[in-house]
Amino acid sequence: MTIFVPLSLSLTDVTTMRNEVLVEFTIEPFVEGAPGEHVTAAVAAVEAMGISVDFGPFGSTFVTTLETVGAAVGELTKVAYASGATHVSVHVERVES
Repeated sequence: MTIFVPLSLSLTDVTTMRNEVLVEFTIEPFVEGAPGEHVTAAVAAVEAMGISVDFGPFGSTFVTTLETVGAAVGELTKVAYASGATHVSVHVERVES
């Protein structure tokens, strides 16, 4: 495996970073207090991957690894749109150690 290290980071910095990211997402159309199937099915798809979702009234979050974030976000969006979503917003940030 090859590791590319940005010039601003040392190899020590890279090996000590946490391997987790926080994913925040919202799925529209949005109806307060009554999430539709486009929301519940997408959340269930992520949870079926063994990832716990914190379901919130205006957005939801989950923490996963860098290795699984692509598959999780892909499944989230695929199922949301297949279930009637019109818009999916996703924000991903590294979990600080």
